[in-house]
Amino acid sequence: MASFIWRSALGRLFVVAFVAVLLALPTAGCQVGGDGATGDSNEESAESDGENGEGEDEEEEAVPVQSALLERGRIESVLRFSTNLEAESEVQVLSEAAREIKQLMVEEGDIVRRGQVLIRLEDDEQRTELSRVEGELAKARREMARQENLFKQQLISEQDFNDASYEVEQLELRKADAERSLSYTEVRAPISGTITQRMVKVGDHIAVNQHLFDIIDFNSIVARVYVPEKELIRLRNGQTARITAQALGSEERFGAIDRIAPVVDSRSGTVKVTVAIPPSEGLLPGMYVSVDLVTEVHEDALLVPKRALVYDDDQLFVFRVTDEDRVERLMLTPVLEDRDNIEPSGIVESGDRIVLAGQAGLKEGSLVREVGTRTAEETGETEDAAEEEALTEETPAVSYTHLRAHETQPVI
Repeated sequence: MASFIWRSALGRLFVVAFVAVLLALPTAGCQVGGDGATGDSNEESAESDGENGEGEDEEEEAVPVQSALLERGRIESVLRFSTNLEAESEVQVLSEAAREIKQLMVEEGDIVRRGQVLIRLEDDEQRTELSRVEGELAKARREMARQENLFKQQLISEQDFNDASYEVEQLELRKADAERSLSYTEVRAPISGTITQRMVKVGDHIAVNQHLFDIIDFNSIVARVYVPEKELIRLRNGQTARITAQALGSEERFGAIDRIAPVVDSRSGTVKVTVAIPPSEGLLPGMYVSVDLVTEVHEDALLVPKRALVYDDDQLFVFRVTDEDRVERLMLTPVLEDRDNIEPSGIVESGDRIVLAGQAGLKEGSLVREVGTRTAEETGETEDAAEEEALTEETPAVSYTHLRAHETQPVI
């Protein structure tokens, strides 16, 4: 009996030990597999780092840039402004009498001379008054002549003669008033120019100081611009100005500085400059225009494109490409500049190759390569490289999934 109990205990102990061994074996296998994968990954990373380090030591990577050869050409120093055109000789014609309009003598668009009749008003009353005064004046003059003869003969007193003279003087004043009232019935042009607007029509009863016409002299069109006082030394009368009107396209028209104000506006620090524009240029008052005042011109200047410039605080730099395809960082001092180029003083010369694009990542001595049109072979190599990179990025995800499958197997 005791022997049977002993054998049963040994059998149970053996079963428990066997089960424990079975459970321990898969877990140990997974740990070994995980460590092995990690080791392989570390080895691959080390090999990759080694290869990269060797590549960096073997060859320096060139920075892609675009460059151009410097050339000579014309450059202008220009002050640019925007304004609306004005006519210096522009008037509103107003009525001087309250009358009914009997006749319109001109229409919009008509060219008139100074003093030309534009409107005739009703004038019957004024003409009648003038005729009455003229009759009275003629009578008074005859009476004064008679009184003068009597006074010379000492038949009347000096007072009687003075009264007759005074009567004539008063009637002459009344005649002048009547003639002036009659003149108000004809509205005349105060300046020579073109009728640009008519406000009334025949039959209208107008009031004193009513607006009747607008007249503009198109020979007096000007552009007024306000120039900073520091630029005043560069301006002079007769200086050329280029005018561009948006409404008329990109064609340039020309004028000249006519007047420069003798004072500086203390509030804005600017000087008013008046640019005269010939009528042959076809510009109209009110047009919005750009005005370029050309202050200096160099016909044979070395031109450096502004897109090649690198700004460092208040200093300008360019990168010049040497024969070894390396760059030099050069500081420039501009002499003149326009919208697209600058003219530097010395340092660079005609025929130098400077970087136009890609200079942001450059430094002194950087190796560069010119970027041009790619060939089909270069395009294919680029696509192959992209595919390899995509495969490399996908590999860690596949390995990670494989490891997770082994880790979950014991649970299943």
